[in-house]
Amino acid sequence: MKKDIHPDYHLIDVKLTDGTVVQMKSTWGAEGDSMSLEIDPSVHPAWTGGSSRLMDTGGRVSKFKNKYAGLGF
Repeated sequence: MKKDIHPDYHLIDVKLTDGTVVQMKSTWGAEGDSMSLEIDPSVHPAWTGGSSRLMDTGGRVSKFKNKYAGLGF
């Protein structure tokens, strides 16, 4: 690998939405900086097992379901 072309990889503190602070390695900021997240795996629907409902009234999902209702979708 070429020298002096890669960013510095160091430890930072990451504060999750529930207040938990986790140390992670990152190229963001400087050694010991703190990053606060607005969305993390504890609240994002992609990681919560789909516990949040899809609110779609007259949108693409509803149109698809109405169009192909008789085909078993």
